[in-house]
Amino acid sequence: MTPRPPRLTAIATSAALIVGGLLATGPAAQAAGGRPDGPPAKAQDTPPITPTPQSVENRQDRITITPTVTLVAGGTADGPTLDVVTAALRDAGAQRVVRAGRPAAHGLNVHVGDAGALAAQKLEGPSELPADGYVLGIGAGRIVLAGKDTTGTYYAAQTLRQVLPQRRQPGGKVAGLAVRDWPGTALRGVIEGFYGTPWSHEARLDQLDYYGEHKMNIYVYSPKDDAYLREKWRDAYPADRLAQIKDLTDRAVQRHVEFTYALSPGLSVCYSSDADVRALVDKFRTIWDIGVRTFAVPLDDISYTNWNCDADKAKWGTGGGAAGAAQAYLLNRVNQEFIATHPGAEPLQMVPTEYYNVAPSPYKTALSEQLDPDVLVEWTGVGVVAPTMTVAQADAARKVFGHPILTWDNYPVNDYATNRLLLGPFNGREKGLPGRLAGITANPMIQPYASKLSLYTVADYAWNDGAYDPRTSWGRGLKEYAGGDPRTERALRAFADVNYSSALNTDKAPELSAEFARYWQSGDAERLTSVLAALGAAPARLRADLPDRGFIDDSGPWLDATESWATAAGTALRMVEAARAGKGAQAWELRQQLPAQVERAESFTYTGLDGRKVPVLVGDGKLDGFIEAATAEHDRILGVSGRPTASTSLGTYQSNTLARMLDGDDSTYFWSDGAPAAGDQLTVDLGEARDISGVTLAMAKPGSTDDYLHAGVLEYSADGQNWTRLTEFSGRPDVTAAVPAGTEARYVRARATAGQNSWLVVREFHVATTDGEITGNPPAAAGSVLRWAADGDAASVYRAERAPEAGESLQVGLVGTRAVGAVTVLQPAGSAAAADIQLRGADGSWRTIGTLDGPYTRIDAAGRSADAVRLAWHAGSAAPRIAEVVVGK
Repeated sequence: MTPRPPRLTAIATSAALIVGGLLATGPAAQAAGGRPDGPPAKAQDTPPITPTPQSVENRQDRITITPTVTLVAGGTADGPTLDVVTAALRDAGAQRVVRAGRPAAHGLNVHVGDAGALAAQKLEGPSELPADGYVLGIGAGRIVLAGKDTTGTYYAAQTLRQVLPQRRQPGGKVAGLAVRDWPGTALRGVIEGFYGTPWSHEARLDQLDYYGEHKMNIYVYSPKDDAYLREKWRDAYPADRLAQIKDLTDRAVQRHVEFTYALSPGLSVCYSSDADVRALVDKFRTIWDIGVRTFAVPLDDISYTNWNCDADKAKWGTGGGAAGAAQAYLLNRVNQEFIATHPGAEPLQMVPTEYYNVAPSPYKTALSEQLDPDVLVEWTGVGVVAPTMTVAQADAARKVFGHPILTWDNYPVNDYATNRLLLGPFNGREKGLPGRLAGITANPMIQPYASKLSLYTVADYAWNDGAYDPRTSWGRGLKEYAGGDPRTERALRAFADVNYSSALNTDKAPELSAEFARYWQSGDAERLTSVLAALGAAPARLRADLPDRGFIDDSGPWLDATESWATAAGTALRMVEAARAGKGAQAWELRQQLPAQVERAESFTYTGLDGRKVPVLVGDGKLDGFIEAATAEHDRILGVSGRPTASTSLGTYQSNTLARMLDGDDSTYFWSDGAPAAGDQLTVDLGEARDISGVTLAMAKPGSTDDYLHAGVLEYSADGQNWTRLTEFSGRPDVTAAVPAGTEARYVRARATAGQNSWLVVREFHVATTDGEITGNPPAAAGSVLRWAADGDAASVYRAERAPEAGESLQVGLVGTRAVGAVTVLQPAGSAAAADIQLRGADGSWRTIGTLDGPYTRIDAAGRSADAVRLAWHAGSAAPRIAEVVVGK
């Protein structure tokens, strides 16, 4: 093992430097000499270095990559660092890289871990920097990498790797550069702490490589699937499992990452038991023997009101304070009997049972007062998944727990949302926060390779929060991950954009959303066509060219869904453009393709650890929203009201959306995510003012029989502003109301008149209409109804159960005599029904104005007055299928 200084010292040093003002960052970043009054680095001259350095200054001179380069190793240069530097020089064109004890007389010399060599470049050394800091100098005929410690020099090597050119031959010119850099917090990394499909051993090794490249220095091994961490915490590892942990530990050392072993005994531990303390210490000793030097005891996700043994209750009593005292007792013994007796061990870490807030409690008080002061407390912020995290909150956590705080940041973890990839940037974390913490660890996704896009931004923020901008960092991460290829980068950006949203990034598909908005405002179909084509082609581009192949395996269902949603959105766009151009038949043909395309887009699934298939979400609310908006625009052009829509003041529980209470299926339902308060409402929008005849509100469901509005009122409105009471109701889940004849409304709502404790389930909210009343034959087949032939919804289809008989017809009433501009009849593709299209005049006689002609028939009625339209079926006609009869004004 490479010797490493205790990390607690680094934390204290970092805090002292923050107080002293040395860690000031941002636009007025310090010059390379480290003086606060030095000139700021120019952003346009700064090379693409990640994480963003604290200070970068361009020099006037430059160096040349010679055929032979000599490496001169100093006191803070170790083997992994020399390997990184050697590989970087070879990639830059050096043909031979020679390691020597002194500089060569000819050729380029690279001093690694030798602060004294900075004098020739007139650069200040790293002695005043915090742990992991470094100085990189390029110029004066040499390259110098000088770290505060071995890890700092390793990070200097990672920076050098990024600034050297990529070329096959020597002779490349490298501009002079001075980088003076240090981390914003002592611990920066990842905690593998999610539930669900575990990472493979190969993925964990790959992650450790990634952490080293991005200057992250801690990996907490806490996978929920490792039974020897939780259920079998007392048992020894089998030899093969222990060998895997040793592999990870060795790789972590090579990458300057602290491998943290997190043992979680809380499910069965007896805190007062000497035997359990010995078991815990013995397990740690076994892990120590394979090279691990950092240990944690998570006590999260357990009950602290039920003891695992009677002895604990006898010793501490009951309640949160008793649990805190018991946990402190156990942790102190581990700290004193193991950590303190093993020189080189890092400070013990723990996760409290109350890990998600800063509210004072007897539990936190007991930990604060009784837990050894050098134990690090892990905390998720205010909330399990905290949308924001502030300096004030961190200070409050430090105060209430009474210990240094290491954040367990639940981003980009998706074990609570396995249908999503969370590919947006680390966001909502205040500048200045890292300096108040012992460190930052991020809980990643179930998908290890896909997690890298977000982890890139975590590393950027934790290193230099003063210069951090989420969107800028996100863009740089995409460019790096795409391997520098612009086409792959554009494809990755498009894919990441439709998988962007999370608790930290509330905007859904922000770039695609902007394009949709631009189209509706400008009508620039050519631009949006190009955008959707690029989105549809992105999955194939990534599958062909993305360097990290693990990302493709991780993202497979989401890639497939993206391609399909882009296809469907493109079809919707062409439908609107055809309709606007007067190409009604083409628009209708395209519209009929949409249901199958949407169904395919919704069909892709992620298979969870339990084998359950979870439909994946991509650009939800945006891609499907555009298709809905395009369909509504087509409806407008056709002259139909469209399918009723709904809105509510309540939140939605999981995928039980409002649309489910309008689908005509009593087995599906809307389900709120909380109890209604007085004034909360659900509103059905018919799309336009229509004559209504009745309302049905069916609430509650088996298993949730109390989930209905216990006291409410049904109301209707023509304009959404002025409401008329229809009926009051209470104490019953099923409500029906008749409406006075001639009542016209666009909106109908159910409004709570009192608060309640139970949530709300609505199976169906149906508003019956009388305008466009449908009569006639043949009768509808099972699963269809006659009124669907003219219900304002082109997606619903009247399907006859048989062929028409002689003299049968389908009649659509117009609610009074009016001028008819045109009659449009929409049939599903392949329909072969034959009929005359007729109008009934004021004298009661029927006049034929045309005949059905394929799926789309539009007949100009020239403003004739009529009070009804009918389809008079031809003898021998096939069984009718009518999507909509549209009577235009």
